[in-house]
Amino acid sequence: MHPPQPNRHKSLDVAPVLIAGAGPTGLAAAMSLSRAGIPVRLVDKAPEPSPWSRAIGIQARTLELFEQHRLVEPFLERGHRARIGNLYSNGQRLMRLDFDPLQTRYPYLLFLDQAVTERLMTEHVETFGVRVERGVELVHFNQGSAGLEATLRHPNGAEEHLRPSYLIGADGAHSMVRHGLNIEFTGKTFEQTFLLADLQADTEWPDDEFHIFASGEGIATLFPMGDGRTRLIADQRAAAQSPDAADIPPKSAAPTLDECREIVARRIHHRVTVRNLAWSSNFRLNNRMADRLRSGRVFLAGDAAHVHSPAGAQGMNTGIQEAFNLGWKIARMLTGVAPDRLLDTYHTERHPIEREVLRTSSFMTQMAAAEHGPMKLIRDHVMPALSAIGPLRDAARRTVSELSIQYRRSPLTLDRGLDGGPRAGERAPDAWVHVVDGPLGRAPGVGCLFDLHDPAYFSLFLMVKPSEEDDIAMAPATLTVAHALRDKDLDDLAKSVEEVLPNSVRVWRITDKGGDGARSLTEAYGRTRPCFYLVRPDGYIAARGRAPSDTQALLRHCETWFGAGKDE
Repeated sequence: MHPPQPNRHKSLDVAPVLIAGAGPTGLAAAMSLSRAGIPVRLVDKAPEPSPWSRAIGIQARTLELFEQHRLVEPFLERGHRARIGNLYSNGQRLMRLDFDPLQTRYPYLLFLDQAVTERLMTEHVETFGVRVERGVELVHFNQGSAGLEATLRHPNGAEEHLRPSYLIGADGAHSMVRHGLNIEFTGKTFEQTFLLADLQADTEWPDDEFHIFASGEGIATLFPMGDGRTRLIADQRAAAQSPDAADIPPKSAAPTLDECREIVARRIHHRVTVRNLAWSSNFRLNNRMADRLRSGRVFLAGDAAHVHSPAGAQGMNTGIQEAFNLGWKIARMLTGVAPDRLLDTYHTERHPIEREVLRTSSFMTQMAAAEHGPMKLIRDHVMPALSAIGPLRDAARRTVSELSIQYRRSPLTLDRGLDGGPRAGERAPDAWVHVVDGPLGRAPGVGCLFDLHDPAYFSLFLMVKPSEEDDIAMAPATLTVAHALRDKDLDDLAKSVEEVLPNSVRVWRITDKGGDGARSLTEAYGRTRPCFYLVRPDGYIAARGRAPSDTQALLRHCETWFGAGKDE
């Protein structure tokens, strides 16, 4: 069964959403909105894409979301896969984390230059008619009773005044949008500066492993980039800098190959030879986050909302996932009659995750850099012991890969309890399924759940037993009375949800079909049948329950939070 072609909403006659910043976060927001038919203005004051290729790690959850946006293949073709991570202390390996057991199509960390990531995402949004307006700067905005007003300055100095429906500030650590909202950027400044260098490294290890080295001299990491390239990252323990130094290269000269060699020799304690330095830079980092992510019609995302240590390769991935969380909610407001409080859930859901990312990355940095004291004890003795415990090791894999991100406490979740399976608020995992019936006259066939979900829509998955599927396929006269009634109940459930969410939901009736490459439906979603899972456009479960007994609860939940859509 071939994946369905994207069914893009036609562009709506509404004021565009203005996105300031065309990095990965801004591009992800443009992807989410434009796919739903929302007009977008994507501006970036830089005349050219940034040459600083700092973010290189793409986590499994981000790849899953790219897959749902039909974008993952070019990333897999160009990126380099690392399936194992190693942590060392003074040359002795303390921990080895294998990503293969992850229940995902992407059990690895994908390394790819940020510049390439941005190019691929830019090419994708262009297919929806979105053009990155380079050299165009947001210089002023104001919101009042008349709505939102913004002023753009073009490269020739001309100013343009517009009234966007919403503004997304994805304009980096020194966000003009954040400053304009007077939102505090709470946190602290790192004492270290970080060295980044792309070079060739001859090592004793396979090229599908990455390495983090801790020693009394400081931290050093080696990330394989493919094509013989390696990314070296090391802290330099400079004096503390002011908050305004966040994420900006200091004025000192770029690190030399000799400096990189000295770091490798003093910190790695293994046979590693580095050569052919292609690019290097120094960066200062803060550990800060915005106090709030929304102010009226204006939102913060990505580095504008948080900056932190590169430990864990979480930053870019966090920003991209924020954009996908926000995009469908803005689209829902502009295409339907959802309540304004839906937009408040962007902060409700994402702010705790940002806080945890900052806490974890700061802890990892301090632990790796510790020369003595409790943090060194934790690194050298406690962490190896904990990593030997299976469930804790599994939790570490899921945390790093961001598959564990969940919104179970969000008001957007309805969980009626089933026999196993993911809970409402968790990511909807992939599964190998047999499609009994689907939208657009979809013929029955076999495929993966990710192929069925379109991030421009909600997906309502009605899961039935294989025996029921066989009965449904028969002539109506051969159906048992019980199955016929149950079939009618499922039809009524589907029609009711479509009435509450017109033009906004796709209904799929599916059952188990074992196959390679993904778990079975029962393995992924438990044994309760028949049941329903309502999946949000961003791939997280909004509601689950038994069909048809929980139908009314589902309808009330959809009416309360997602409203009734307008006709297209």
